Amino acid sequence: MIDEPNDPEVSPTSTEVPPGEQAAPPRRKARAPRKKKPLTATVTVSEQELRTTLPSDGNPPAVEQSLQSSEAAAISVPPRDIDRLAAPATPAVAPPSEAENVAVLQRAVATAPTAKADKVATADSRPAEPATDCPDSFSRRLSDRSELDSDALEQIDRLTNIALGQLSGGLSPASLAMAYLDWSVHLAASPGKQMQLAAKATRKALRLGTYAVSAALTGQAEATIKPLPGDHRFDHPGWQRFPYNVIYQGFLLNQQWWHNATTGIRGVGKQSEAAVSFMARQILDMLAPCNMPLLNPEIVETTAKEGGSNLLRGAKNWYDDQRRTLRKEKPAGSEAFKVGENLAITPGKVVFRNPLIELIQYAPSTPTVQREPVLMQSAWMMKYYILDLSPHNSLVKYLVDRGHTVFMISWLNPGPECRNLGMEDYRRLGTLAAIDVISALLPERKIHAVGYCLGGILLTITAAAMARDGDERLASITLFTAMTDFTEVGEINVFMDASEVTLLEDMMWEKGYLGHQQVSGGFQLLKSADLIWSKMVREYYLGHREPMFDLMAWNADGTRMPFRQHSEVLRRLYVDNELFQGKYLVGGRAISISNIHAPIFAVAAVADHVAPWRSVYKLHLQSDATELTFVLTSGGHNVGIVNEPGHPHRSFRMTVCREGERCLDAETWKAQAPTYPGSWWPAWQEWLLQHSSGTVAAPAMGAADKGYPPLADAPGSYVLQE
Repeated sequence: MIDEPNDPEVSPTSTEVPPGEQAAPPRRKARAPRKKKPLTATVTVSEQELRTTLPSDGNPPAVEQSLQSSEAAAISVPPRDIDRLAAPATPAVAPPSEAENVAVLQRAVATAPTAKADKVATADSRPAEPATDCPDSFSRRLSDRSELDSDALEQIDRLTNIALGQLSGGLSPASLAMAYLDWSVHLAASPGKQMQLAAKATRKALRLGTYAVSAALTGQAEATIKPLPGDHRFDHPGWQRFPYNVIYQGFLLNQQWWHNATTGIRGVGKQSEAAVSFMARQILDMLAPCNMPLLNPEIVETTAKEGGSNLLRGAKNWYDDQRRTLRKEKPAGSEAFKVGENLAITPGKVVFRNPLIELIQYAPSTPTVQREPVLMQSAWMMKYYILDLSPHNSLVKYLVDRGHTVFMISWLNPGPECRNLGMEDYRRLGTLAAIDVISALLPERKIHAVGYCLGGILLTITAAAMARDGDERLASITLFTAMTDFTEVGEINVFMDASEVTLLEDMMWEKGYLGHQQVSGGFQLLKSADLIWSKMVREYYLGHREPMFDLMAWNADGTRMPFRQHSEVLRRLYVDNELFQGKYLVGGRAISISNIHAPIFAVAAVADHVAPWRSVYKLHLQSDATELTFVLTSGGHNVGIVNEPGHPHRSFRMTVCREGERCLDAETWKAQAPTYPGSWWPAWQEWLLQHSSGTVAAPAMGAADKGYPPLADAPGSYVLQE
């Protein structure tokens, strides 16, 4: 007997169950926040101070360059964190050293005793933006323990929390304990649920016993339960032979029972239920019979056939991995992929550099180009060249070859000295600075802005602030796997309760940043069966080293995130959901996504466990754009975007919702949206053409006469920082 999807015993652990339809929440207008006494200082740093340092030989460059001609930039810092900011500098053709960037970002602000500075001068094409005044709660959250009178006492608490986090692998013991207590107490108080679980256990034991007898006598028996479609751990033919078939059937039945035991208990909070179910699945994935050499028929057969040489190769692979981990080296095989040699090789020039970004302008490959340029930015937790991998799967090259002028933001890889950089710094010195430069290079032209993941969130914040202030320089907005509502963030929500965020903040406080290893480790836990245990079986027991390819090499080339900035992302977006609720402040005033009227093209991925597509789809509830094109593509968070034409098994759904049209709920939309074979890239490029105003002659690289000479060849220097 095989469990069917409508079997009441079947759970999402063993069989896919379509989620129930949920009523869309009503759209709310953004409410202006209550005025509070500002506790932050806005520091005005002049153009002279924001220039990068002179070359080491002391000779000034031929042309100077800054964020914007005759413009000052403001960087907002809480009062207790005003111990670092900018140092005077000028741009040089040679990239600044790390020490020089540190100096720019660490300049002590002794001349700013007041809590409010004058308004910041802005570009002629952009209305003036008021200086930033952060509310009380914003400053408090950066330390999270400001109620203590003594810094020494606060540090004792932090160090204790850090020690506990290191012992627990970065998971909050308090959070796990509270979740377990919530689950166990409510389960103990639910005799009906207990009787149901006992009955299920009895039925499953009887089914497994009947199956075992039939398999032992006949050698073949009909399976009582099947793995999920995405579970390939038991695909090897050896699992269909006795006694291995009984072993894996027993594991799947046990896995299904534990899912029933950890979910559907009256009174248990959603956060607690998710945490307990997540931890139960982690334990089950670790103890799966496929991970045990003597219980895995594939390992037994391979070892007998090769005389144990597979285990010897696996031991060498394990030793090599441990050595690389201790030395903080990249995974085996990544040496074959080098940025600037076979990755990120689309020709271009760095035309602007400040302490936070390099702006790359790609060389045109056609005599004429679309009038509106394209500005692309990835998340600062990843290096930009995921959008410019190998020539065959480079989205940058795809656009350039089809007549688009493409600019790319390459983020600085911050160290501990950048611990106080915040979201406002990334907005002003990053996205907004790039828009200012492009507007100076190509005046009177609007810009197609593209944001990927966190880069898309930052772009949304920037666009909403620009729309609020009457800045209409954006022709369109494209968002790749970027959420604007953080109510339902999938399994990553396990790491987003107050206790877990506090632990993560304390661990970042110690170093000044969140490291790439910690980020990738958290994402691996979300798919531990595939990314941890199945990989262990292949590489250590079977001795098969996974071949490295460009996307894997990029994934291993991670970056760091500053303490303050990531704390703001966690608190203001994931925990408090300020952007969706219209409470996110820019320049001391709330912004609203509904103010954005430029056309929007949003892409989500079906198998995305970082930005679930249903959460991305909620942009429909906030958007008042003239048109919102939504694409749901096959693949995950990265493969769904690096989705070049030519793959026969890929597909996407796409619809357009224009202003005034009714919005469908996510499940109805998925059922009714037409499916198209292949890649969504051609559809997006055609959409860009429809929202462009014609072709012009290809522009020059940079503009020395405007203060933006080419500084270096692409991919620049920031992307090479380890």
